Amino acid sequence: MALSREGLIEAVSAQMPAKRWKHTQGVMESAVVLAEKYGADPVKADIAAILHDVAKYWPVAEMEAVIRDNGLNIELLHHDKQLWHSEVGAFVAERDYGVSDSEIINAIRWHTSGRVGMSLLDKVVCLADYIEPGRDFPGVEYIREQAQRSLEEGLIAGFDSTISLLLSQRRVIYPLTVLSRNDLIVQL
Repeated sequence: MALSREGLIEAVSAQMPAKRWKHTQGVMESAVVLAEKYGADPVKADIAAILHDVAKYWPVAEMEAVIRDNGLNIELLHHDKQLWHSEVGAFVAERDYGVSDSEIINAIRWHTSGRVGMSLLDKVVCLADYIEPGRDFPGVEYIREQAQRSLEEGLIAGFDSTISLLLSQRRVIYPLTVLSRNDLIVQL
């Protein structure tokens, strides 16, 4: 059985530092605003936002075990560990918190990398994670401006920012992020 919204907030906030919970609250706020602006379900956006970083502070070994032991996306283990929490978070949202709505599960799963064919809710939660009020990184204002034009423009700006940063640091880029960006451009 799924926890109430208040139960989710209590359970999730207990798993992360106060600073990350403040970020999550910003994502919740931004996701609801974006959902209302672009026609997604604000209740689903809120629940996905509450849970989007539920596994962010889990030990790496525990995340790896969840991925391996439950037949999740093994390819992630060959990429940056920062990507793992979304896959694990989607799994535990269902297993531990009783979330059965596949739209919510997918929005959690794809909030870091995106995916080809992102749903409206996927786009809302992913973009909310980029633009929540506490975010302060070079280019975030531009992403926020683009988010006012369209979800797709906002996400393209967000993915461009991530890809540019990874390129400047000579780090591996998760291929799905590039494919997601390209798919959004085709949609426009």
